[in-house]
Amino acid sequence: MPHRFATCTLKGVETLIDGAAAFGIRLDTSQTDQFRRYHQAIVEWNSRVNLTRVVEWEQVQVRHFLDSLSTVTAFPQGPLLSGADVLDVGSGAGLPGLPLKIAFPALRMTLMEATAKKVEFLAHVVEELSLGGVRVLWGRAEALAHDEALREGFDNVLARAVARLDVLAELTLPFCRIGGIVVAQKGRVVGREVQEARRAIELMGGEVEDVRELALPASGGEGTLVVLRKVRPTPEEYPRRPGIPRKRPL
Repeated sequence: MPHRFATCTLKGVETLIDGAAAFGIRLDTSQTDQFRRYHQAIVEWNSRVNLTRVVEWEQVQVRHFLDSLSTVTAFPQGPLLSGADVLDVGSGAGLPGLPLKIAFPALRMTLMEATAKKVEFLAHVVEELSLGGVRVLWGRAEALAHDEALREGFDNVLARAVARLDVLAELTLPFCRIGGIVVAQKGRVVGREVQEARRAIELMGGEVEDVRELALPASGGEGTLVVLRKVRPTPEEYPRRPGIPRKRPL
């Protein structure tokens, strides 16, 4: 059964607080203030950086912030609270990485983005919100995954609306430590996509651990978390050169 949020009204920060509570996340006033300031930065930068089509506060709470926080259902919160190493691949406007960092301040969060203007936005938000333990990397996953300092260096790897799962496996699993997980946020219907990606997932040293349905509050939207467990090292030749995974999926 899909995980359902508590019913709440779209007023002030009630939607954000109640929705987070449905995941066992308690947000204090300083955290809700950070979310508001984060939203303000999105609005101010959006016209020149094209971060998102969703900018209204009520909708941002649901479709961006709570959607990002939904990823906590894929793993125990203990490691998050104590400070896991997390990588957000293709972070864009900072989703899902920044909402998770705000909710779990002890996280060591890395935001990876290939577009320079979005990297500037992410760096601005990190500074504006005084978020410690966050680094912003500019580059393509295909290239950065061959950096010894990053390869198989993260407990959890996250990706939201980046690519089909057969492509995404090649872009994410190389960064994941043995025993760690990749959490891919996908749409409602993913059965065929998961089946078509199994070869790529296996080649990257992973396996499908869970396919979890979710229902978002207020909007009625639904989504799926695909959880991949890293069980073997990724062969050195992967990922392939920038652009190749999308052109020729495994």
